[in-house]
Amino acid sequence: MNNEQLMTEIREVNLTYLMLAQRMIRDDPAQALYRLGISEEVAQLISTITSGQLLKIASGSLLLCHMRGIDEALWSLLSNQTDSSAANHVTNRLHANIVMSSQFAPSL
Repeated sequence: MNNEQLMTEIREVNLTYLMLAQRMIRDDPAQALYRLGISEEVAQLISTITSGQLLKIASGSLLLCHMRGIDEALWSLLSNQTDSSAANHVTNRLHANIVMSSQFAPSL
């Protein structure tokens, strides 16, 4: 993959992410804060961005979405690497969600 292709894909991911985030925030702000891992202030800004602003922001070369501070133990829980039974998979996922939800939203 060359640099131009990478930049095109980053712009597409940014636009998709911002559109999804905006819709989530408008539909259910509390759930959006949890799922996106953002603060109320950032959610307010995203919800009021116009389509033109959204396109301009998305066109940058910086990837806007990021993985939370997920360590190896959480990846293990999420990927179900520890046990293959369905019951343990649900428990592992729940455990991972609880741990991730306790992490603070990044401050800007």
